Amino acid sequence: MAKRDYYEVLGVHKNATDTEIKKAYRKLAIKYHPDKTQGDKSLEVKFKEASEANEVLSDPQKRATYDQFGHTMGAEGSSGFRDAGFGDNFSDVFEGVFGVFFGGGGARQRRGVQRGDDLRYNLEVSFKEAAFGAEKSIKFPTSKKCEPCNGTGANNRKVSTCRECQGSGQVRVQQGFFMLSRTCGRCMGKG
Repeated sequence: MAKRDYYEVLGVHKNATDTEIKKAYRKLAIKYHPDKTQGDKSLEVKFKEASEANEVLSDPQKRATYDQFGHTMGAEGSSGFRDAGFGDNFSDVFEGVFGVFFGGGGARQRRGVQRGDDLRYNLEVSFKEAAFGAEKSIKFPTSKKCEPCNGTGANNRKVSTCRECQGSGQVRVQQGFFMLSRTCGRCMGKG
């Protein structure tokens, strides 16, 4: 069975603060705690799921890895390649080898535009509204660049670039005769 998205489990947005994550987890932990659910196995599973989501999302390093790779690598249940010194993404090994031999030039480069967060909105409509149509207004959170920092989060428009990755968010590491790319440990991929 595929694991649910940790943000969905806790009911928070992907850009939620540590405080929001902690608050959401506490609410679920109280609701689904085994002492309160009298041995209901389905609620016990929800408690474990919320605990696992909190463990990953409350740790900045685990959260950054989860945001980049999801459940596939790096977070809980890693296939062990990381611990063996193969970097965050084992596929980089294959891309590096086959890219060089077949004209790809090595590991893939990051694309300039990234896909935004998925939006989900539950809206209740009556049978009459569904049958004959209706107009409803909804509000949803959006990300806008603020004027003082131009979306960088810096105190002013001058942004310092990470010295280790030179702003790319990725560092290249020689592993034997392979060149691997992984998330920068200094800036956690922010550049």
